[in-house]
Amino acid sequence: MPRIPIFRLGGAPDQPAPPELSSSTPSVSLEGLTVGVDNLRHDVVLSSRFAEAARVQIAKLIARHGELEGLLAAEAASAAASRAPSWMRQQAGTARAKSEPAEWKAVLGELHVAALNRAKREGKVAVDLLARLAVMKFLRTEMNQQFAQVLERCRVQLKGYDGSRQQKALEHGERLGTFQVRKKIILRKTGQDLFETLREVEKGTLARTRRSLFGGREAGPDADTYALFVNRLAFSDDGRDDYLCAEHYVMLGNWDRDSDRYGRLREIVSVFLRSVYGEETSGEAIDGWMTVPENARAIVGSGTPDESSDEGFAQQERLATWVRLLEDEAVMENVIASYHVVPLLGEYAPRINPQQLKNALIDRAECDRVERMVQEHGRLSPTSLYTAVAKVAACRGTERAKIAARFLHDFFLYHRDLRRLETLNAALDAVNLVGNERLRELSRVNGTLYEFVLPEEQQEPEAERVLRHVVLKADVRDSTRLTRTLTDKGLNPASYFSLNFYDPVNKLLGKYSAQKVFLEGDAIILAILEREGEPGLGVSRACVLAREIIEIVRGYNELVQRSGMPPLELGIGITLQESAPLYLMDGEHKIMISEALNESDRLSSCNKRARMVMESQAGPFHVYAFQAADPEPGGNPEDVVLSFNLSGIRMNDAAFRKLQQEISLEPLKVKLPASFASSDKGEYRLFSGTVPVDRDIFRKIVVRESRVPRVDPADFSVQGWTERSYYEVCADPAIYAALEKGKAAKR
Repeated sequence: MPRIPIFRLGGAPDQPAPPELSSSTPSVSLEGLTVGVDNLRHDVVLSSRFAEAARVQIAKLIARHGELEGLLAAEAASAAASRAPSWMRQQAGTARAKSEPAEWKAVLGELHVAALNRAKREGKVAVDLLARLAVMKFLRTEMNQQFAQVLERCRVQLKGYDGSRQQKALEHGERLGTFQVRKKIILRKTGQDLFETLREVEKGTLARTRRSLFGGREAGPDADTYALFVNRLAFSDDGRDDYLCAEHYVMLGNWDRDSDRYGRLREIVSVFLRSVYGEETSGEAIDGWMTVPENARAIVGSGTPDESSDEGFAQQERLATWVRLLEDEAVMENVIASYHVVPLLGEYAPRINPQQLKNALIDRAECDRVERMVQEHGRLSPTSLYTAVAKVAACRGTERAKIAARFLHDFFLYHRDLRRLETLNAALDAVNLVGNERLRELSRVNGTLYEFVLPEEQQEPEAERVLRHVVLKADVRDSTRLTRTLTDKGLNPASYFSLNFYDPVNKLLGKYSAQKVFLEGDAIILAILEREGEPGLGVSRACVLAREIIEIVRGYNELVQRSGMPPLELGIGITLQESAPLYLMDGEHKIMISEALNESDRLSSCNKRARMVMESQAGPFHVYAFQAADPEPGGNPEDVVLSFNLSGIRMNDAAFRKLQQEISLEPLKVKLPASFASSDKGEYRLFSGTVPVDRDIFRKIVVRESRVPRVDPADFSVQGWTERSYYEVCADPAIYAALEKGKAAKR
């Protein structure tokens, strides 16, 4: 290869240094996972319901792209006859019952969310990566198996035709022959449909769930790893498919005689990068740079650099060097032809090989051969071919520079996805989809089997063991006074509490997997049990449940106050206990015994003196805790800590620590209205997080952490600060309005 001018990093003062390039090396780490019974691979079993839905969907896609849907529809009708094989009758019936793509997509998302929850529970992202690899391997394997099965089903169908339907048999036989010849095209289209579904599920559910569960790791190394599963080349054999490259990258040469083969072009790109960054640049560094497509734009721009700036002028010089190198290596014409051949594929391919079409645009002898093939076909016109040949020949000057800049970006993009494919293929070799029942049981008893199943397929004994529990108490303020007020007005307090409080809360229990522990005249006590084999989001779901209770009561208060009735005022306490609750039996009724019950009662309470002082200045915060600096002699010890909780949600220390493990809590800075600026007693910190309540349902929560001050009980003036902290789940709409306003400002 010829030597070309070198623009070294940190060159002459009047020559700007080349841009700093990003580097990326795709990888998958399954560190920390147990290998299977062969001591080499990880044994995996996937949900049977998912496997069934995937097989049906893949078979349907293959039949559609192979234009065999009519033939298989006839098979479904004939399969009802007794002479059809039993396996055909069963598969035809399954296809009718479970052929909806929406069901397949839902099952796919549900399986991946279950894997994410398990990864969070075990504290290993590698668990989720193993599930993703297993699903990818299963889908790729099933594509070939389902193609063979569709082919066999059609053959059995043709054998069933009698003499009176001989003409129809001949027609279907020709279609079946075309189906076999077009296998590579059919599998490519099927793979792209699967890719689109995987990408939709990733963008719609999985990415948000990962961010919720694992936080900032999504933007770190794990983000590059998860990108392996949404790669357009993931379902191709070797990434060298002409149609796929032409549509989404650039169609390179695939024949040995082609001068624009991938390997040779990679060498040319390496020479160019060394000319810019120095001959001593390592091949490893160059490979990492080529894995980031944005680097191409940084080096040569988009083909029309801004010459008025120093960097634009430097980009123009580097682009001119790049064009000259492509021309010296006699590949510039091939690059131009790679883009002008794309519109011809839909008209001439697959009757004419895509590589022949591309070479016909730059080689006269090849053009003559393709022209004869077009004329022999009869129904094709050479007009489009002639037009494309003329466009390639007329490409000069700035147009060549634009194409060269575009090609460098597209080549980097293709190189990145090819590297991701190679990494994915290597990682798939470490996955063993155990199909043999004996080996499956052997792996299971040895504790080396990873089973990724849907929630309804979980084994009951594992799901029953309770690991910890969260208690939520919602206490009604001044219930005695409220009852007397209603009675004096001739109203029924029982129906008032039932309609405005108890009934609405009861409707929320199933949504959050909460159970009612106790119900008394002025309070509801709920519990969320965390069992083995479940996501382990008890505290975060209790926070969202508590916030929803506050919102419901706030909404009902607006209605009843219009009617002249008094409003309900609540205080909610949330407590975590890192153990299963105990029970005593009262006949057939179970009564829970737990320290969390007593603590939730204290957290939901509101001291009368604290309320008198704080009710008018609480601002957007509804929970405060104070320690009396000098308690009165002979005073009640309970009054040493003075709690204020009016329409607020307070959690204990253990619950806050568990919340930090359940979801990603990010420090939050919001600008509150000026009227709230001095409402808090001292400094505080806010954290925001997103709670996955259900698939595709996420709720935002804001948590406030503040230190407990020492105060004078007489006027609540601050005398100092303790080392203790208290925690509030913010429920005031002003907090969330400020949060959304801040997000909008950033956008």
